Amino acid sequence: MVPLSFANHLFDVVAPAALYWPARKALLVADLHLEKASFYARQGQMLPPYDSRATLDELARLITESEAETVFCLGDNYHDDEGEARLEGEAANLLEELTKNTHWVWISGNHDRDVSGLWGGEVMAEWTGDGLALRHEATADTTFPEISGHFHPKLRVPVRGRHVSRRCFVKGEKHLIMPAFGALTGGLGANHSAIEQAVAGPAEAVIALKEKLVCFDLGFAPTPSQPQQKTMQKTQLTLPLAIANS
Repeated sequence: MVPLSFANHLFDVVAPAALYWPARKALLVADLHLEKASFYARQGQMLPPYDSRATLDELARLITESEAETVFCLGDNYHDDEGEARLEGEAANLLEELTKNTHWVWISGNHDRDVSGLWGGEVMAEWTGDGLALRHEATADTTFPEISGHFHPKLRVPVRGRHVSRRCFVKGEKHLIMPAFGALTGGLGANHSAIEQAVAGPAEAVIALKEKLVCFDLGFAPTPSQPQQKTMQKTQLTLPLAIANS
């Protein structure tokens, strides 16, 4: 576990794409995209049909290791609205077991607006508490500091003549965007203009190594009340070896 502070709350990064919130004994993940492989199979693109089990097995492991009592899933829990009913038997049995043993909160996303909690759990559009909002997609003018998903941020940096891509968190003053947790999820560059618009101010990409966080300024334009920060390119010059050796 590597500590990460956001909006006067302390979290632990417990996996490349998961946070543990000690004050709430809660695990936070985003963008599981369960049943993505079966969705593509229907379109004629055959992928190994084990993505849901792989995703839920990893989530179950983190719940056990962290001893989480609550799980917040921040939207796009299924790859499409039919994915919940299509969830294959072994994965559905595991999910039912997980939702029975924890307080499980499904936050709906743009891929699964009709998620119903068929396999257990409570469904809501967003959750607010302790001065924070948990939602699927970042809101530029949010009232509360928020934690969200949706963008699947990744960071690609040059290391020893090649490029290394890692899932990352994007952290701004009032926004913390989580990377995608799902086994078959892709990613969007952390410095993409869509993420810049959502964060609406300076931000950094955050990657957890074994014992520390490595942060890269993204060079986003500041708001009038915020000072200019150094660019992402300048930060890259000093940090890639840490990522290469992790």
